[in-house]
Amino acid sequence: ATPGSSHAPFLADRLADGFGRFLRIEAVSGAVLLLAAALALIWANSPLAASYHALWEAPLSLGIGSLVFSRPLHFWVNDGLMTFFFLVVGMEVRNELHDGALSQPRQAALPVLAAMGGVMAPALIFLALNGAPAQRHGWAVPTATDIAFAVGVLALLGRGVPTNVRVILLTLAIIDDIIAVLIIALFYSGGLAPAGFLVAGMGALVVLAFQRAGLGSAWAYVAPGAIVWGGLMMSGAHPALAGVVLGLMTPVHALWRQAAPARVVARVAGELADDGLRRHGDERWLAGALRQLRGGTREILPPVVRVQLMLRPWVAYVVMPLFALANAGVAVNLDALGSGAPAWIMGGVAVALVLGKPLGIMAAVWGSIRLGWCRLPPGVGWDGVLLVGLLAGIGFTMSIFVALLAYAEPVLLDAARLGVLAGSLCAALLGLAWGSFYLRQFHGSGEDAPSG
Repeated sequence: ATPGSSHAPFLADRLADGFGRFLRIEAVSGAVLLLAAALALIWANSPLAASYHALWEAPLSLGIGSLVFSRPLHFWVNDGLMTFFFLVVGMEVRNELHDGALSQPRQAALPVLAAMGGVMAPALIFLALNGAPAQRHGWAVPTATDIAFAVGVLALLGRGVPTNVRVILLTLAIIDDIIAVLIIALFYSGGLAPAGFLVAGMGALVVLAFQRAGLGSAWAYVAPGAIVWGGLMMSGAHPALAGVVLGLMTPVHALWRQAAPARVVARVAGELADDGLRRHGDERWLAGALRQLRGGTREILPPVVRVQLMLRPWVAYVVMPLFALANAGVAVNLDALGSGAPAWIMGGVAVALVLGKPLGIMAAVWGSIRLGWCRLPPGVGWDGVLLVGLLAGIGFTMSIFVALLAYAEPVLLDAARLGVLAGSLCAALLGLAWGSFYLRQFHGSGEDAPSG
């Protein structure tokens, strides 16, 4: 086989392995997130509660000489580490727009419309229950879906779930993240300072210049990425959104300029096999060959895929559990949360997640099919759409993130976070119950696809 044709199956296998690894990481990280949230909740309601709050309020400083930047540990988790979470989200969106479910309008229509319905219905339900000005600011809290938790629950149902149901859920969750990012940028940013956006723009220009120069190492982009982060913080926008900006700018094609990366790897490997023993003592030649081999293997996958594969385990097993540990520690005070505005906020968030998500998604899909805008994919019936809707009500990470921006008063924030925890748990249990029934009906029928 020619070099141009031989590496295509290899690349396909690498991408398939990457998708499988994505599903495994998301499924396992959902369990890790649950454990971290449970630990935080127990810790915050134990005799050691004071140590929980003292830990996250402890100052952590970075600086050189007299230039010192000091913030509580809670800030570094929510505004610093969560930047990497949003970076992965941005790269997911970039990849989907280039060569995924969002690249074809007809293919993307169903999950896009379903996601829009799944955002509007929970927001309307929450506003119907929380009309007071101090309460309604959290309308966006129940609108997002947590990919890790949702995929983790789906994994518990086993391999019998139709592939297209998994694809719809994943795509819908990614679109939910896009909408959540837009909501944060438009509705939950303070008074915006133009000078900060100029600084962020300068960092983005440096990123583009580095890409133009063909710099493929992710480490080269740390400094300009920090400039974008600092500029957004100066502007009044949430600095973690710098991750989305950088993720959307990540190239979808390899930056290798001399030749196709797979051909470079094949050529250098051949040279090492043929000349390696004869030129064993030529360290300069060997170092150059190994440098080309490392560069070629690095660029076989485009940066948007390669950096995701590198970051995703860290985000899944470090960043998100730390976020859960830092933010799920809500002191359950029934006297403070059991009546008035806190009770309505907590109930509104929970009801919007559990009922609003599936109702909004089902209504949007039904309406779009009736209007002829899209149709259900093969293997997906209304029972599968309901499963997607129930699992989409698991809104842990992004929902808590929005709650932190929506409420400054501690008792209202605690009520929103408890609503997220309770609603997400109920949605997960309902999804498991319906999914088990759905799969028994499907496999018991002996059909190739579930009926509508």
